[in-house]
Amino acid sequence: MRLQDKVAVVTGAASGMGKSIAEVYANEGAKVVLVDLNFEGVEEVARAIQNTGGEAKAVSANVAKREDVENMIDTAVEAYGTLDILVNNAGIMDLMEPVGDIVDDKWDQIMDVNVKGVMMATRKAVPIFREQGQGTIINTASTGGLNGAHAGASYAASKHAVVGLTKNTAFMYAQEGIRCNAIAPGAVETNIMNEEAMKNVNQFGGSRTRLAQSVIPRTGKPEEIAKVALFLASDDSSFVNGDVIVADAGWTAAF
Repeated sequence: MRLQDKVAVVTGAASGMGKSIAEVYANEGAKVVLVDLNFEGVEEVARAIQNTGGEAKAVSANVAKREDVENMIDTAVEAYGTLDILVNNAGIMDLMEPVGDIVDDKWDQIMDVNVKGVMMATRKAVPIFREQGQGTIINTASTGGLNGAHAGASYAASKHAVVGLTKNTAFMYAQEGIRCNAIAPGAVETNIMNEEAMKNVNQFGGSRTRLAQSVIPRTGKPEEIAKVALFLASDDSSFVNGDVIVADAGWTAAF
């Protein structure tokens, strides 16, 4: 098993990519702390892992709140003795608004969840990793963090920030056994853009992003992203640091 006895925290683990990542990690021998604002959902995922012989613990947390972020890391250390892998996967989408249509409160919410939450979790984990001389951080970025055509201004800005934070963290702690990488998924079948939300997409912004969406080769499955996250968490990627792995079936090769 590639993650035998490793301890991992995975945010946004009640569904989608976070759920798949937690399941794959548990199958590979990791002890997993599953974190989500949807506690019932994350509890259900944890029970399913336990029922198949894995070790998992569910934690309710809003990653935009410092006390919740610190509690999720503390819970992992208290339950399993340490922390080896941090997956900052929790995130929220905008409604394709261009900058001229951004509302302050929505901008702040997206930045708090998508960027500040990643920073706070990383900040809490780094002292643990430095003390033990090793640790792995995996951030969920987006193809929207690599260009301007895949989302609205708020989401694109937040994911560009995640890419920058990933690279800076990797450089700063590279000589201390800490690796930090990101995954940039393309169009993946998750509930980040549910049917109700799609009804409220910004008309102008949506019309612009459809230009890029028209060349999507295919949508991905959460399990496909989880395989990339497994590679980045394992020793198979020991020489990979500060990288952003694009998993999009070739979407960004065209647009």
